[in-house]
Amino acid sequence: MTTVSLASLNAATQADFVAALGDIYEHAPWVAEAAASRRPFETLAALHDAMSEAVRSAPADQGLALINGHPDLAGKAARAGAMTTDSKAEQASVGLDRLSEAEFAQFHRLNDAYKAKFGIPFIVCVRRHTKDSILRQFEQRLRNDATAELDAALGEISRITALRLDQRVEAPDRLKVNGRISTHILDTRWALVITYIAFGLPLTVFFMAGYFKTFSREVIEAAIVDGANIYQVFYKVALPMVMNAIVTVALVQFFFMWNDLLVSLTFVNNPDLRTVQSGLLNFAGQYGH
Repeated sequence: MTTVSLASLNAATQADFVAALGDIYEHAPWVAEAAASRRPFETLAALHDAMSEAVRSAPADQGLALINGHPDLAGKAARAGAMTTDSKAEQASVGLDRLSEAEFAQFHRLNDAYKAKFGIPFIVCVRRHTKDSILRQFEQRLRNDATAELDAALGEISRITALRLDQRVEAPDRLKVNGRISTHILDTRWALVITYIAFGLPLTVFFMAGYFKTFSREVIEAAIVDGANIYQVFYKVALPMVMNAIVTVALVQFFFMWNDLLVSLTFVNNPDLRTVQSGLLNFAGQYGH
């Protein structure tokens, strides 16, 4: 995900501002257009307040269109891959892209019941929930009246956009949000690279240190007597002698990372960044029998 600084947003043209933040609110770039006129923003909280105010002051039909622009949870758009990048990653973060057929049917039934009663899609900030708590929210909110659900939908949209802004914009402050984006390294390839290095480096050092300790001091001393300096001893004498160990450790690490699911599913929710194994697992979950 590309991030942008608050300072650059303040200095940007309106078109560039909207291009950077137009998708924060689902299919509603007009929110960013309205907020752009209230620059400069000293804090990220001020930016979010301006966008929230634009939604609250919008005509009723425009606010309703904003709500209706959100996809159903685990709905047809999700299964067809027709959602926005943010919505796709958010629903994937709680496993809504890996449901069984029975679970899909349950979500489909609840989506239909909710729309039949309120005429709008069920909206919840999935990054603040688990799959089971989302289902409980469905059951609880189906007991509300239409006015309460309109307010609830707008409140959930505010939470969704706060999490998106906190992830997208670099600013001196952070928004007070609760969700699965506590650091900007989540949903990036660096999350995998750093984690795999952190897990693999101790094992690599342990094996290689033990191998180096088996060296004969006479070989090293002979190289020094022949005029080699410490770097030449390492590169021309020691390194060729441990090449078999290096290849062995590299293969062990490769197979560990290749077979890993825990790290890849924990740190990367974006389907476009998944490893081959987690991608195959997701494919099997959706289409396997």
